[in-house]
Amino acid sequence: MHDAPRYDPLEASAVFPKGSSAQPLVTGTVARGQLNEDEHLYTGKVGGAPVATFPFAMTRADLDRGEERYNIYCSPCHSRTGDGNGMVVQRGYRRAASYHQDRLRAAPPGYFFDVMTNGFGAMPDYRAQVTVEDRWRIVAYIKALQLAHSATTADVPAKELEQLKSGKPPATAPAAGHGGGEKGGQQ
Repeated sequence: MHDAPRYDPLEASAVFPKGSSAQPLVTGTVARGQLNEDEHLYTGKVGGAPVATFPFAMTRADLDRGEERYNIYCSPCHSRTGDGNGMVVQRGYRRAASYHQDRLRAAPPGYFFDVMTNGFGAMPDYRAQVTVEDRWRIVAYIKALQLAHSATTADVPAKELEQLKSGKPPATAPAAGHGGGEKGGQQ
């Protein structure tokens, strides 16, 4: 009917060299998203084993971003506290893993990154929805949730513990989303 202004695969061409529409890639060409030379950053593993370190230093801004991304992508199943009883679970979806069980408390950061990247069990992968850097930030936030869940007063610096016991408000307001809202930070 209509000869579209495109080539079909392996169609003959009078324009391209060797008379073929299929041309070899230009030397050095890498497909978008495929130049992942840093194994630690892009897989969460080194030599096939999950890493125990983060590929870049985590700042307070990174942790805040991790909390934000966690609340968007992870909390519907894992809940905001990481106990595995999120809103979709409360409405009948399969219960998500609690980050506070011994096995996951002992898991290295690379394990969580790998699960977010590739999925595990009923959990789908989130590689298309969450950037590599944000996945690492979420991992840092999960580790912070785990630490906070099992923290005791002995873990609080003496100056801040004294301030808490006195009932005086902190000198600076907490960062947005860190308990500064109504009802103890629950949203």
